[in-house]
Amino acid sequence: MAILSVDVLFDAAIRIQLAEKLISITFIQDTIRIKFPTTRRLAEFLEVPHYYVLPYFAMMEQEELVTRAERVGILTTAKGSRKMITMMREKYLRETENILGTPVFQEIIKKFP
Repeated sequence: MAILSVDVLFDAAIRIQLAEKLISITFIQDTIRIKFPTTRRLAEFLEVPHYYVLPYFAMMEQEELVTRAERVGILTTAKGSRKMITMMREKYLRETENILGTPVFQEIIKKFP
């Protein structure tokens, strides 16, 4: 069973997106929002009960890393997008560029140095 933390959940979200070859990004004014997998999907991926991940999402909302949008799901905030982009750049650069394309990902990185 995985030891959970905010970083573990962000990393798992990225690995799910890379495995599914699907990174859903919404461009809003001067920022982007990245769609998080569902809490159930994250729990399944991490092989923990669903209710284990819920307190971490409450914590991530409190820390303004994610927000829940009705009928849309869980999206990163500007702060959460920065965290996710940094992790993608540092740990999964090649894989992320394979999905988004190098020019697109490099432009995103420029907005979130």
